[in-house]
Amino acid sequence: MTMRTRSLGTTGPQVSALGLGCMGMSGMYGEADRAESIATIHAALEAGVTLLDTGDFYGMGHNELLISEALRTAPAALRENALLSVKFGAQRGPDGEWYGFDGSPAAVKTSAAYSLQRLGVDHIDVYRPARLDPDVPIEETVGAIAELVEKGYVRHIGLSEVGADTIRRAAATAPIADLQIEYALISRGPEQEILPTLRELGIAVTAYGVLSRGLISGHVTAGKEYAATDFRAHSPRFQGDNLQHNLTLVESLRKIAEQKGVSVAQIAIAWVLSRGEDIVPLVGARTRERLGEALGAVDVTLDAADLAAIEAAVPADAAAGERYAPAQMAMLDSER
Repeated sequence: MTMRTRSLGTTGPQVSALGLGCMGMSGMYGEADRAESIATIHAALEAGVTLLDTGDFYGMGHNELLISEALRTAPAALRENALLSVKFGAQRGPDGEWYGFDGSPAAVKTSAAYSLQRLGVDHIDVYRPARLDPDVPIEETVGAIAELVEKGYVRHIGLSEVGADTIRRAAATAPIADLQIEYALISRGPEQEILPTLRELGIAVTAYGVLSRGLISGHVTAGKEYAATDFRAHSPRFQGDNLQHNLTLVESLRKIAEQKGVSVAQIAIAWVLSRGEDIVPLVGARTRERLGEALGAVDVTLDAADLAAIEAAVPADAAAGERYAPAQMAMLDSER
């Protein structure tokens, strides 16, 4: 495997063609092994992955502290290559309950101060609101991040899960490097309006959920039970008949993967990579084994026949169930 690079838009940094999403290392998908998580981050850096994605609400600071430890114990050369993408603004209680999002200028700057301290760094490479705060104009939120850029605490501004109108307003306020949004074979909503807007404005995509929380990884089986704290226990796509339908799609994809001599996960990631040089998939590997599999997707080439076969096997809008439960779907400006 040779790790290639891609640019985060016309104003952002060069990053590895795959990024590592670290959320799952902090309990969002059940218990994770701390030592293995750190070893996985080290393995990613050694393989040439430079983009590490986190959020200050992943484990309520746990994920940032985990990344800090991983960077502190990594070889200096690898540590210096790491670029940190951080989301902020989500409001949660001690029991994990969601209270919405705060994008006010004071919250922007306070959250950044905490993240810098937990991460043990003097700047954040890409800083972004996790969701749009409906009570705060995006211009105010982005303007506050721009002030952090001016002071050197942030290098680049990103967005997350916002729609075309919000993207345009944000880009008119300050340079935007990328939009983080769910994009996968079974999550193709961005193709309709959001991707064309981003390309018009020279803004990249960091695509999360490229394996749909493992649903299209080829490793999920029917009947598996998830802990109440696991995101998948409440995801509509993992429930009842929806799950059965979606696993049928996976089996269709598996046939194509087997013909190419790759895994289901690898062909699903390779499909996202094939969507454009302005798209950087984030893989949520929690172990070195899963990371190794994901990294193999970088060298998978999909020709026109492969892409046509994949499209026939998993057409747009083929998935059963929304990507979030109703309460969280209501928080997505990108879905309006």
